Amino acid sequence: MCGIVGYVGSRQAVPILIRGLRALEYRGYDSAGIAVGYNGTVDVRKRVGRIDALQELVDRRPVQGTAGIGHTRWATHGRPSDENAHPHTDCTSSFVVVHNGIIENYAELRDELKAQGHRFSSETDTEVVAHLLEAMYDGDLVSTVRRVAARLRGAYALAVMSNREPGKIVAVKQASPLIIGLGEGENFLASDIPALLPHTRRVIPLEEGEMAVLTREDVLLMRLDGTPVTREPMVVTWDPGEAERGGYAHFMLKEIHEQPRAVRDTLAGRINRAGDGVVLDSVRFDPEWVRNLKSVHLVACGTAYHAGLIGGRLIERLAGIPAWTELASEFRYRDPLVDERTLFVAISQSGETADTLAAMREARRRGARILAITNVVGSSVAREADDVVYTWAGPEIAVASTKAYTTQVVALALLAIHLAEITGHTGPLGRRNLIEALRQLPEAVEAALGLEDEMRAIGDLARDWHDAFFIGRGLDYFAALEGQLKLKEISYIHAEAYAAGELKHGTLALIEQGTPVVALVTQPDLREKMISNIEEVRARGAEVFAFARRDLTGIDRYARQAVKLPVVHPLLMPVVAAVPLQLLAYYAAVARGTDVDKPRNLAKSVTVE
Repeated sequence: MCGIVGYVGSRQAVPILIRGLRALEYRGYDSAGIAVGYNGTVDVRKRVGRIDALQELVDRRPVQGTAGIGHTRWATHGRPSDENAHPHTDCTSSFVVVHNGIIENYAELRDELKAQGHRFSSETDTEVVAHLLEAMYDGDLVSTVRRVAARLRGAYALAVMSNREPGKIVAVKQASPLIIGLGEGENFLASDIPALLPHTRRVIPLEEGEMAVLTREDVLLMRLDGTPVTREPMVVTWDPGEAERGGYAHFMLKEIHEQPRAVRDTLAGRINRAGDGVVLDSVRFDPEWVRNLKSVHLVACGTAYHAGLIGGRLIERLAGIPAWTELASEFRYRDPLVDERTLFVAISQSGETADTLAAMREARRRGARILAITNVVGSSVAREADDVVYTWAGPEIAVASTKAYTTQVVALALLAIHLAEITGHTGPLGRRNLIEALRQLPEAVEAALGLEDEMRAIGDLARDWHDAFFIGRGLDYFAALEGQLKLKEISYIHAEAYAAGELKHGTLALIEQGTPVVALVTQPDLREKMISNIEEVRARGAEVFAFARRDLTGIDRYARQAVKLPVVHPLLMPVVAAVPLQLLAYYAAVARGTDVDKPRNLAKSVTVE
């Protein structure tokens, strides 16, 4: 996620802005910039790369002024470059904007503004805001920002300055965080608390649909309709390390809790107005080619592979196209049967996974069309693919993947629906039902976070586990694979996942008195089968922890503990089930005293074979 800072007061703004941006580096970024007001102008300095590159530019081309805004960008619309870095300005350089989030209707706004003669210098969605401010300015920056915000669709946070009204910053929060910092004769703005702590601990988090007007003397809060808002500041008592993690004990826990926002961002702007199809701007399939596809190959490593297993099942079910999910490290060594009638889907959080890149290149050599699902704009996987579906998960700091996984599943669901639109295998009603379920998914993920206390208790029990087994059928088997991976990679408990129907083929030999078994029961058509499998392990003395969809009744009597999950469409239950399984792994690791964010022997991005 991008970072925003702002300052207005009597001190020079540049050192405060750059220090604030450095405090937000943990969020991840690919470019940085500042805008500072001075003597009736607003000077912009921005540079692709690290903040050190911005500092070097500012040292060479100094800028003075006591009011300014700054930004670290995590690329969404447009590759990482100097031109695409924030802040952005209008044609006259009178209005300057920094922006977090996504403007969903930027394309139609851009076309409208171009028709009016506006000239654009970047590929970003943000630049339309600067040009709208120029086009709609009525002599009052606050009312202009309010009217501009009314034209924007999406989840975003904005900070705006203008040389026409110096010494003023106007900020807007719409689903993306912004926090005001209160000083004496100076005031501050940031997208996260760490940037404020060197200067003040008195803060006011903006709430949904609110604006703030910052000057040296005062901060005014209001709703987007102009209604004044009064709110007492809170006093932050975190130390700086806690602040980077938003008050959470570990980045992994913070990232687990960011999943409702990450899922919402991945869906943003990707559902059509009719509600029966999706909009994937960076995917340009020829419909006839799709209808003649021989197969889809989904290739990935680790957690992304588990997302691919779910995605393959969704593609087969919705689009009626045979789908194979394969480990990238094995793909090149089996003479794969892919050709020009194959869609090859490469899934990688970082976009730099060495085995996945190598598999992509082999598939291309054989004639396949390449589609990438990744979290990083401008990554190698994205650059080398024919089509891209980005997951807007934001930076993931903890080695164990959480929000990257759930957003990959969401992106794959969108792809499956898109293919289904073309093949007609699933009709408008079926697509509409699944899309409506996708819209409800962020709330279901939020509800799943409500199981945290229950997971903490099971995690405490896991302190003494030596082995654990995860079982499930259908999509639940794939969810079990991800659940066991999370547990063993951060808690170091030996864990294995099995298709529940395979228990009699060897696995039951490992079940004895007290063996913990995590059983997933989220697919209504497989409920009775799973109950039989649970009874099989109970008869051998297993302690069963069942993770079941809330409306699948009767599971309680077969388990030591039944965790009741929020209800969504069965095809999306793996996303909901992932949340408590992540929390179980997290609290087991905490109970055992392991290094949660940096487990031994593992790296975040595997860039060597």
